[in-house]
Amino acid sequence: MTVATPAGAASPAYDRSDWDSSFRNVSEELTDVPLVATRGTLPAELNGVLYRNGPGRLERGGHWVHHPFDGDGMITALRFTAGGAQLTNRFVRTEGWLAEEKAGTFLYRGVFGTPKPGGALANAFDLRLKNIANTHVVRLGDQLLALWEASSPHALDPLSLETRGLSLLDGVLKPGEAFSAHPRFDPGHHGAPRMVTFGVKAGPRSTVRLMEFAASGPEAGTLLADSSHSFPGFAFLHDFAITPNWAVFLQNAIDFNPLPFVLGRQGAAQCLKSRPGARGQFWLIPRQGGAFAGQKPRLLEAPEGFVFHHLNAWEDGDAVVIDSIFYADFPSIGPDQDYKEVDFDRIPAGLLERCRLDLASGTVTATRLSERTCEFAMVAPARVGLESRYGWMAVAEREQGNDPLQALMKLDLHSGETRVWSAAPRGFVSEPIMVPRPGATAEDDGWVLGLFWNGARRASDLVVLDAASMQEQALVELPLAIPHGLHGSWVAA
Repeated sequence: MTVATPAGAASPAYDRSDWDSSFRNVSEELTDVPLVATRGTLPAELNGVLYRNGPGRLERGGHWVHHPFDGDGMITALRFTAGGAQLTNRFVRTEGWLAEEKAGTFLYRGVFGTPKPGGALANAFDLRLKNIANTHVVRLGDQLLALWEASSPHALDPLSLETRGLSLLDGVLKPGEAFSAHPRFDPGHHGAPRMVTFGVKAGPRSTVRLMEFAASGPEAGTLLADSSHSFPGFAFLHDFAITPNWAVFLQNAIDFNPLPFVLGRQGAAQCLKSRPGARGQFWLIPRQGGAFAGQKPRLLEAPEGFVFHHLNAWEDGDAVVIDSIFYADFPSIGPDQDYKEVDFDRIPAGLLERCRLDLASGTVTATRLSERTCEFAMVAPARVGLESRYGWMAVAEREQGNDPLQALMKLDLHSGETRVWSAAPRGFVSEPIMVPRPGATAEDDGWVLGLFWNGARRASDLVVLDAASMQEQALVELPLAIPHGLHGSWVAA
């Protein structure tokens, strides 16, 4: 687990029990626990907070969630200063979490198929959704926001992580309004940093609300731009990308049949089905203040496949280029399947592809960038919305074929060269976070922070890598299990 390995290295086998042991309840909440490097040295210049969010409660009263995405959100803060670190973690005290903690059982149905106890009759016609606040965590002004894309964010204290409650962002949102768990942080294309985000109201026609907030200084959290746009068809949108002038969405070719959900037989997400042979659409919405402000959105046909996450987008003359992780089909866990027994050879792998959207001709061309299974990709924060040389992502250990994510990879998007740090055979990685070195001028000058599940310890570890070489700088064995998967962010001191 300690060194960068060449891309052609042989793949060691992994033990299924190591992988499924990562899905467990978080057993305790800690406050300002000092951390020391087990190997190496934490960089003295690493000064700030790594926030992580993920499903930390997967079982109640002997009942397990049908899918980890139904688990209640737990926030972890790893604070770095002067070569040291501290850990604090807290569950988000949502209304549903508090009620179920008191009852000792599930009271709500999960979007990804977790039923309440009692069978279909107990679940039928109960259409309430529990805001589980488990997907992402970002800092906006004096609030830390725990995000779940189907409803309002929860505000937390950035230091103590104590839950302040639901936030409507000073009246920007209506109660229960959808608010994406995938904001993009514009580094300053319009003069100062902004948080750009969206909400979706899906139906036979879907409406996308695009919002931009000041992200720095005393105005942080102030709404700067707000527009709504209606499109034909059902919209399943988890992520998007931005350029200085455009917000770029990919409407997957997905249909939604709510009847099994209404009758209590399936979760809402299990009612999503890909349309065989159909293609999605790219929706390009002009950003307010950009060169195309006030114009209608542009619609272009997308390649076949399904996309959860995008790496980045940028403008090249009359074209917009976007790098995305494509699946051959919508990956889902059916009502009769156990997610811990999933056959990776039988589900589609995520592969990085580049689409060039020619706005003059309305044509789209696609190019495969890597054959390695990947997810959770990012570029250096200063390159968001601009062409970037490098991307960092979680990948499978072997170069082709679908497996759990066990390595972190730096991909040269110009040459295709890769540098890989591996946690195999007993480690399983989550989303990497690239942190620029203070004052950095080179795109890859900084560190990559990666939380991963250590199957040998049955606990989580943190690795700090040099972003350029992908060599390990430090490894910290954490004193508890951090929720495996989903998203996080870095806030510089």
